[in-house]
Amino acid sequence: MRFMIYGAYGYTGKLIAQHAKKMGYTPVLAGRSKAKVQQLAERLELPWQAFALDNHDDVVEALTDISLVINCAGPFSATAPPMIQACISARVHYLDITGELDTFEYAHSQHQQAKEAGIVLCPGVGFDVIPTDCVAARLNALMPNAVSLKLGFDSRSSMSQGTAKTSVERLAIGGAVREDGVIKNVPLAYKAETIDFGDGEKYAMTIPWGDVATAYYTTEIPNIEVYIPASPTLVKRLRRLNWFRWLLAFKPVQNWMKKKVEQQPAGPDEKQREKNPTYVWGEISNAKGETETLRVKVKNGYTLTAYGAVDICQFVLHHTPEGGYYTPSRLYGAKLLDKYIV
Repeated sequence: MRFMIYGAYGYTGKLIAQHAKKMGYTPVLAGRSKAKVQQLAERLELPWQAFALDNHDDVVEALTDISLVINCAGPFSATAPPMIQACISARVHYLDITGELDTFEYAHSQHQQAKEAGIVLCPGVGFDVIPTDCVAARLNALMPNAVSLKLGFDSRSSMSQGTAKTSVERLAIGGAVREDGVIKNVPLAYKAETIDFGDGEKYAMTIPWGDVATAYYTTEIPNIEVYIPASPTLVKRLRRLNWFRWLLAFKPVQNWMKKKVEQQPAGPDEKQREKNPTYVWGEISNAKGETETLRVKVKNGYTLTAYGAVDICQFVLHHTPEGGYYTPSRLYGAKLLDKYIV
């Protein structure tokens, strides 16, 4: 049962490839750039392929003898649809590490096709969204009649270039929450409140995190918000930016912001990841105003992504779940969270 890591030479893709190798697996490393994927594969002594996602038949052919793909190539709005379609045609399980709302929604829309093909579609098998999804599942078990769910996380870890570029692309769209079962685009820093994520109270704001999509499919709770710490100054700046947000959609502005991102380190190094775990928080409430709260401390987000992607990959390959769309906790169970608590 061979599996492929596509986009293996990106920052997070490398972490996943290195962890898979350390665990004794021999994934096929793949990506668009022949030079980059070959260099990494030779260093790790792993098999490799180079191919783009432009031609459906070519991608299907590249998946011959592959049982599962872990897509690490962003932006996932561009790579997920063609790879998912190829996986459905080739009957190959699909995982990715996205945090993009539209990608989760697209994958969910392909549930029936995946079910008929007998393959698993499970985007978000990294920090986006394993820990928050499992917290949502556990809270829902405590309060099955909940109508509102708030999730959040506190991390001092720096972003990878890929995560930062995705954030840049999202700025022009704004934030997102789920209201009455529907994803609603809202202004940046739409809501703000003081939250104890597990490391003391901090001012926090809403963000368009993946759980706005996935937590609904895990819990069916109709109202969902996700928060991260943010200074009052940053919240004010983002709220002012809403007046000019439309400018951020222009390609020259996007290109300028992404070039600034490329001047930063590829992502946190090993020592930084070890020093910076992540605090995850969730609060659930019902129509009576009763609440339940859960806080956990987990591994650094990028380390968790490397572990989580490989763990879920092996779970799918060895348990052959029924085909269709899944969230991480629906696929593996909320017990998955226990593997990453520190």
